[in-house]
Amino acid sequence: MFARVFAHLALVWAVAGVPQPVIAQEQITVFAAASMKNALDDANAAFSKATGIKVVASYEASSALAKQIEQGAPADVFISADLRWMDYASERKLINSNTRINLLGNKLVLIAPVDSKLANVVIGDGFDLARLAGDGRIAVADVKAVPAGLYAKAALEKLGAWTAAEPKLAQAENVRATLAFVARGEAPIGIVYETDAKVEPRVKVIGIFPDNAYPPVTYPAAATAETKKPGVGQYFSFLRTPAAKAIFELYGFSYLIKPVS
Repeated sequence: MFARVFAHLALVWAVAGVPQPVIAQEQITVFAAASMKNALDDANAAFSKATGIKVVASYEASSALAKQIEQGAPADVFISADLRWMDYASERKLINSNTRINLLGNKLVLIAPVDSKLANVVIGDGFDLARLAGDGRIAVADVKAVPAGLYAKAALEKLGAWTAAEPKLAQAENVRATLAFVARGEAPIGIVYETDAKVEPRVKVIGIFPDNAYPPVTYPAAATAETKKPGVGQYFSFLRTPAAKAIFELYGFSYLIKPVS
């Protein structure tokens, strides 16, 4: 499906107005939240095709990436899955705050293996997630640091499900590891982003968390404070194009900024 859409978007990319590279064979490094991998890989490929600038992407939990940048990792762009870790980077002057934008949005969903008998779970006040898991574990990202885990904990607390669910949590280092737990059948249910469920055929969405149960899932992006590469400005220009918007929306993200033709 994605290949057909790319063919359809080829003309859009050609007229997207992205400036041509200033330096031949320039390379930029993007540190991005693990949940962005499929969509951002495609966006980066489109950017490279349009500009000739190579993008090297490193995907991990936003918490881990922020700490890596703090320790001197050579990143040019940081895209977090929540405001907290971008704020962390800003407070430590690790990013250029003038470049910061809230790029994307997402939603929390409850998933199960595709062959599970669980389906059509209504998630609301008094939701008993622990009972739903039965004798199994509930896969989540680290609830103390990783954005997907922080959002999940907030939702479970709001819905009154946290106390019973906490002892059953199987916490992973990032949301894609959480997804893998469920995809491999190692956990009967898990909490991930809607976009993660969309790219993994071995799982299915069995419930959607109400928007008012957790803070809006927001992906801020910013250039790092140390980068001086001209291609970084071009990269941010591309992220604002209709072509980038089409790619992110194809994967299920909501696009939070107005595209510039």
